[in-house]
Amino acid sequence: MADDQPAWKIPPIVQELTAGVQEPPSRYVVGEQDRPAMAAAAAMPEPIPIVDLSRLSANDGADDDETAKLLSALQNWGLFLAVGHGMDPGFLTEMMEVTRGFFNLPLDEKQKYSNLANGKEFRFEGYGNDMVLSEDQVLDWCDRLYLTVEPESRIVRSLWPAQPPAFSDVLREYTTRCREIAGVVLASLARLLGLHEGRFVGMMSDGVAMTHARFNYYPRCPEPDRVLGLKPHSDASVITVVLIDDAVGGLQVQKPNDDDGVWYDVPIVPNALLVNVGDVTEIMSNGLFRSPVHRAVTNAESDRVSLAMFYTLDSEKEIEPLPELVDDKRPRRYRKTTTKDYLALLFERFTRGERALDAVKIDLNDD
Repeated sequence: MADDQPAWKIPPIVQELTAGVQEPPSRYVVGEQDRPAMAAAAAMPEPIPIVDLSRLSANDGADDDETAKLLSALQNWGLFLAVGHGMDPGFLTEMMEVTRGFFNLPLDEKQKYSNLANGKEFRFEGYGNDMVLSEDQVLDWCDRLYLTVEPESRIVRSLWPAQPPAFSDVLREYTTRCREIAGVVLASLARLLGLHEGRFVGMMSDGVAMTHARFNYYPRCPEPDRVLGLKPHSDASVITVVLIDDAVGGLQVQKPNDDDGVWYDVPIVPNALLVNVGDVTEIMSNGLFRSPVHRAVTNAESDRVSLAMFYTLDSEKEIEPLPELVDDKRPRRYRKTTTKDYLALLFERFTRGERALDAVKIDLNDD
């Protein structure tokens, strides 16, 4: 660790920490009101819809039911479980195996890809933990590897692990396949909003829009009721595609239209991917689609991994409600910002357990 860095700014690797502690250090313990309930999460009022993407893209009239399920999912949950995505179970298993394979490497091998340049300068890409901005910041019980995977010109190859040997090839193939999924979903979102189906796809294919991969590792925790694997947040993306562990649950979500703060377990559906809309889509849709707040919890018996692919706009792109979706009956609900400024706001607010979206919302009750 660099001599000029306060110890609190550089959190330990949780995977290494958990091997030698009987209880979570105080830096990870959340306040009483934020702790995971000792009992199981609440029963879902209705199931999260499972949408067949192959039917959504059929264009033969067979997609009416799937479109209806997609609309219901986005209006009620802000997310859905996607099947018919074209990736067979064996390939998804391989993607998870190389993910686990990386986190199972010796620490000195993983540290070759550290997100602390020269041991002190934080960068979003690389292996480690999220940024620590204050001494009293509650830390997450999670290690992560964060990589840019698109466009090719923005990839930092030196941060892509050389081990396991198949890591890069599998990730490249997975990135390509997820890009196809994103195209289907974005075209469907546009149709649901009454827009030209290329409205969102065009924004994501201009050569400067970016895709980021976040590999998450949640170690076993001796007291999982006192910590969070990942604190409540919503994504600063257009959409997010998540490959979740098919053996261990831990992802929880709140219903966007409810204000009661109830948490629901996201079910495990074999070979399904989770797709959720992000804050950028909520803003551009002028609130017609809602970006769901979600979190990750841990357990004492098993570790857990996941892989999230975030689809984001160009860093200088202005984000605001689309003019087609603003009128006298539905006034603008969000202020204009840029991708770069919004991401900075998100990371700063995330460390305090706050939503960036709240800072750009317009209070329609104001005169």
